[in-house]
Amino acid sequence: MSVSKTIIISCAGMGTRLGLNANKSLIDIDGKPLIIRQLECLDKFDDIRIVVGYQAQEVIDVVCSYRKDITFVFNHDYINTKTAASLSLGKKHSNEMIISLDGDVLFKPEDLERFILEDDEEAIGVCSPYTNEPVYIGTEFIDGTEHAVSFSRQHGKYEWTGLFKIYADKLKSGNDHVYKMITPNLPLKVVHVNLKEIDNMDEYKKALDWYKNGYK
Repeated sequence: MSVSKTIIISCAGMGTRLGLNANKSLIDIDGKPLIIRQLECLDKFDDIRIVVGYQAQEVIDVVCSYRKDITFVFNHDYINTKTAASLSLGKKHSNEMIISLDGDVLFKPEDLERFILEDDEEAIGVCSPYTNEPVYIGTEFIDGTEHAVSFSRQHGKYEWTGLFKIYADKLKSGNDHVYKMITPNLPLKVVHVNLKEIDNMDEYKKALDWYKNGYK
């Protein structure tokens, strides 16, 4: 039997580098807000928590127009905290396994579903480096399977996508970046995921083109 899972989407940040004066989860992706594009990938799952902060009511209103069974967790100190603080709030009283993703990422639906459902083994989502400020992942093969063994801001084989799944009782809380929060959980099996992070206007335009071109 599959273990019970809690999906946490971190949407508390102000997204200042994008320059649209909007929570990044609300930006338009071909006629729908990004958060709705994410939720469309998660229709099979019921315990979904969205951590809100900046423009919280706007995010809540948009989400509730699509689904009314989402749990909202408030990061009231979103101005002074990083993503680990939001994740730490969202993971309280979770199910057996936590799946964490950021609210500024556009996913190829099949890849996100496969990552969540493929098995109950802990894993981390990776892609080829492409953003301006990547968090790199160093890897090693363990028993024939490639695993993430380190994070770096300077170099690495892959870029971390912000996506991971870890058993809740192993994940300690934190206040800094999420990659620092999960470093004690390494090594983690790497899973390649097709996606586009949206952190600035150039990445936004590329994500739109990627989506409109059938995720290619």
